[in-house]
Amino acid sequence: MTNFSTIYKLSLVAVVYLIQVCGSSCPVLECWFVQEKAGRGGGLTGATSQEKSLLHIRTESHIHNDKSHKAPADISPDRVYFITDPAGSLCHSSLNPPRGSIKKPQCEINPFLPQPSSLKWVAPLTESALSPLYLQADWISAALQGLDKEMTITSIMRAPTSTKENNVILSVTSKTVSVQSRLGEPVLLDCGFWVDPSSPLSGSGFAVEWRYQFRGNGRLVLAYDGKTDRLAETQEEGATLDFEALHRNGNASLILQEAKVRHSGTYICTVYLPYLLAQVALELEIVEPPSLSIHPSPLPLTVPGQTLTVQCEASGFAPLSLEFSWEFKGADGKSRQLGSAGVTGHRQAWDGTYSQSSKLELDSSKLDLGRGGELTCVAAHLGGTQRASVTLNVIGFSTPSIEDSMAMVGVALVLYGLIKFVSWTFTSSDADEADKQDKKEK
Repeated sequence: MTNFSTIYKLSLVAVVYLIQVCGSSCPVLECWFVQEKAGRGGGLTGATSQEKSLLHIRTESHIHNDKSHKAPADISPDRVYFITDPAGSLCHSSLNPPRGSIKKPQCEINPFLPQPSSLKWVAPLTESALSPLYLQADWISAALQGLDKEMTITSIMRAPTSTKENNVILSVTSKTVSVQSRLGEPVLLDCGFWVDPSSPLSGSGFAVEWRYQFRGNGRLVLAYDGKTDRLAETQEEGATLDFEALHRNGNASLILQEAKVRHSGTYICTVYLPYLLAQVALELEIVEPPSLSIHPSPLPLTVPGQTLTVQCEASGFAPLSLEFSWEFKGADGKSRQLGSAGVTGHRQAWDGTYSQSSKLELDSSKLDLGRGGELTCVAAHLGGTQRASVTLNVIGFSTPSIEDSMAMVGVALVLYGLIKFVSWTFTSSDADEADKQDKKEK
C-alpha cells in the first residue's frame, strides 16, 4: 500500500511538472515597437520610429520568474514586455517557429489610447461620459501574423503605469487569413474574440462590425450590437452571423451564403468593447476557372497551302488574369507548341465573370502539319489549367506515307493490268475479224 501511495505521488508530481512545462512553452516573440514621432508643425504628420522589442508570453503570471530574463544587447530593457494571456492565443504554434528557422512570424506593437467609439450604433456601450479609473494605465496593441498566414491576432493589453507586466484584455483572432472560394459556394470568414473575464469592461456589452474594402472602395457588410441585440441596416444581402455562437464563445465569423465575384477583396472584422477596439483583416478571392470552346468545330478539311482561322473562347472565369497557348499533336504522337496567337480584350458578364478569345492562324504552307492531328487550346488560370481539343484533317498532302506509297503502287499495277487486258482483248478481236475476212476472199 505504501509503494502504491509513493507511485501515486510521483505520478502526480510528474503530471504537474508536465502541465507547467506545457504552460511555459509559449514563444518569446520578436516585435517592432512602432510609434509616431512628434509632428513638425504646419499640419504635417510626424514620421514613425521603430524599436526592437521582445514579448515574453505566458498563460499564468506565476509560471516562471520573468525578472530572470535579460534583454539582448540590441534591445532596450524598456522594450521587453511580459505578457499574461490566459486565453493562450499568443501561444499558437504558428507564432513559435522551430529553433534556427529563418522564417519568423510578423509582430508589431503600438501605444494604444482607450476612448469611446464615435460610431452611433455602438455608443450605448459607453453609459457614462466619465472614463473609469481602470483606464488609467499603460495600454499597448499587438498585431501578429503566424507563419504561412496560418493565423492573425490583434490583442489589446493593459499594464499598471510604469510597469511592463501586461495582461491581455481583448484578443481578436482569425484562422482564415487568406480564403479562396468558387462561385455560388457558401463562404466562412473566421473571426473570434476573447475578453478577460476579470476586466471591468467584460460585462458591459460588445459590438461586432464587418467591413469590405477593395481598390479604395469600401462598404459596411454587417454591424451588430451585442448589448441591445440589434443589427444595423446595411445593403449587403446574404451576410449573417451565428448569433448563438457569438454570445456563447465569441464566434464572430461572417457567413456569406453564396459567393459572388464582387465579394473578392479585404474584409475587416472589428470587435468593440467600451473604450476598446481590436480588428483583423482577411483576404477573400473568388476563383472560377474558365469554360473553353473552339470554333469552328469540327474543323473543315484542309489542303496544303490553305490558311485556317481557329478561335478559342474562354468564358465565365474570375479573376481576370488568363494566359492562352496552342498545341498540336501530330499523327505520329509528337506534340509541339504553335507559338503565340492573337488575344482579344476581355468582356465582363452580368455576374462579374470575364470572357476572352484567342485567334490562331494556321498556315499549312509554313507549318508541317503532315496528315493532320489534334489541335488543342490551353488556358492557364488561377482556378486551374483548362484544355479544349479538335481534330485537324489535311488532305492532298505533298509527302505521302509509306503505306500510301504502297497503296499507290498497287493501284498503278492494277491499272496497268487492266490496260494490258483491254489491249489484248481488242487485239484478239481484230485478229479474228481479219481471219474471217481472208477466208471469205478465198
